[in-house]
Amino acid sequence: MSLIIRPETPTDYSAIKEVNDLAFGQPVEGKLVENLRKNPKFVPELSLVAEASGKIVGHILFFPIVIKSAAGKEKGTISLAPLAVRPEFQKQGIGHGLILEGLKACRQLGYDSVIVFGHPEYYPKLGFRPAGTWSIKDTFGAPAEAFMAMELKEGALEGASGVVELPEEFMGS
Repeated sequence: MSLIIRPETPTDYSAIKEVNDLAFGQPVEGKLVENLRKNPKFVPELSLVAEASGKIVGHILFFPIVIKSAAGKEKGTISLAPLAVRPEFQKQGIGHGLILEGLKACRQLGYDSVIVFGHPEYYPKLGFRPAGTWSIKDTFGAPAEAFMAMELKEGALEGASGVVELPEEFMGS
């Protein structure tokens, strides 16, 4: 299977929604992507699709967020969410490829760290560690092992302790 990973284009929007809806078995993530696109902080170069034989089979979105300390100091970072692959194409390395390409794009755009809520047995293989390693907390009360971070630049999260603040789109608004 020949796979092309590239930034999304407007003609991909309906296929991206379909991929997310199918991968998660519900419309929440597809709607999240649509809503995040309307946010002024949306970075089109960080919404990537995986295309096989002209068909969109996977999608990943990275979105700028902040970690706010108790003293009100903010550290900019980026979230990885959602990551979706059509069910019939899962477990073929497409998600892995999307993550690696996305992390490369994040580095090129100057981001130095990434936050993810995800499967604790999957993301550590890519270099993610529990966010608690840097005293970073979430507002969802997610299991500690599912809330992870990665430094794209060594030392980027040192002293970044605080709470991750997600845009309202993530809250289901």
